[in-house]
Amino acid sequence: MTVQELYDSIGASYDSAKRILQMDKLISKFVLKFLDDKSCEKLMSGWEAKDAAAVFEGAHALKGVGANLGLNHLSEQASAIAEEFRPGNARTMDDDAVTAKLAALKADYDKTIAGIAAFAAQQ
Repeated sequence: MTVQELYDSIGASYDSAKRILQMDKLISKFVLKFLDDKSCEKLMSGWEAKDAAAVFEGAHALKGVGANLGLNHLSEQASAIAEEFRPGNARTMDDDAVTAKLAALKADYDKTIAGIAAFAAQQ
């Protein structure tokens, strides 16, 4: 599987990753490192603990990493959560809406991780 095939299989933007990282070798290197990223874990555990600061930090980190790697679907979902919990912002979503957004994000995250793990196994 090529890096571009990986991106196609997980619904990510190879072109976005290519603009930032420029070479398939670098895209591959950093997308494989995403397997060890703890941003989503911090986001989810922050929500379970009702720790708004941890939710924001996890979402903000996931938004940035996702954007840099062309994982735009994750970045956009994380951005909505980060803005909801950004210090100084008033919340606009109730807890049920946040839970639903987090469930959708987690499903996309799990699909992305599974695709990257399959790619890693072929390397």
